[in-house]
Amino acid sequence: MQVIRLAVLSDNYIFVLHDPKRNIAAVVDPAEATPVLHKLKELQAELVAILNTHHHHDHVGGNSKLLEQFPNLTVYGGAEDKGRIPGQQVFLQEGDRVSFADREAEAIFVPGHTRAHIAYYFPPISSGETGELFCGDTLFAGGCGRLFEGTPIQMVDSLSKIRSLPDNTRVWCAHEYTLKNLQFALTVDASNTDLQNRFEQVKAKRDRGEATVPSLLGVEKRTNPFLRWEQPTLQSAVNSCDAVQTFARLRGMKDQF
Repeated sequence: MQVIRLAVLSDNYIFVLHDPKRNIAAVVDPAEATPVLHKLKELQAELVAILNTHHHHDHVGGNSKLLEQFPNLTVYGGAEDKGRIPGQQVFLQEGDRVSFADREAEAIFVPGHTRAHIAYYFPPISSGETGELFCGDTLFAGGCGRLFEGTPIQMVDSLSKIRSLPDNTRVWCAHEYTLKNLQFALTVDASNTDLQNRFEQVKAKRDRGEATVPSLLGVEKRTNPFLRWEQPTLQSAVNSCDAVQTFARLRGMKDQF
């Protein structure tokens, strides 16, 4: 399974999953249809599935047009998003499976950004390979999503599920927010040398116009403050010794950053 990243809108990413053996493709969170259609034409591949993580327009905006072009494709989304995702046909719950390109993704229920958000996790197929996590707006490189419909308790639980995945999981998040996320992280975790080094690497990448997605989950665990709510330095930064309160205060600070 090949993963192809398409940059769209101001800072969104769409991910096209390509099975060259069968000449088929799936797409994760198609904000727009046209870039997807261009890539499918280039690949000479038929679109068979849309994998939506949540209902926001910048993740589902291309669904209807893609369905017009490929009326037999299947639209997946979370069960709690019923009625909110255009064309949704499959309503996934925690632990449900989606098959594509000899791989099987597990649906992980990760509410917080929205009440219905899910992620898709493709485990590695052999040792030494990476897993693939399509997490929408729940986890970002260096950050996490705003809490529009969920609570801090829900988001900590959701991020805990993601944090439990193997370090060699590639994190395909849906926005290019990494540099600003790390700028904020340094204000609360300034002594973290892994974070300092990551910031310099990301800044150099962005200066060259390069994408910072995907990241590796192992890197996120060492540098992303929203996966490190138990760390004494971060708890001290927000004057709390409670994990959920630490997370909530960090998220509130980031909202104002």
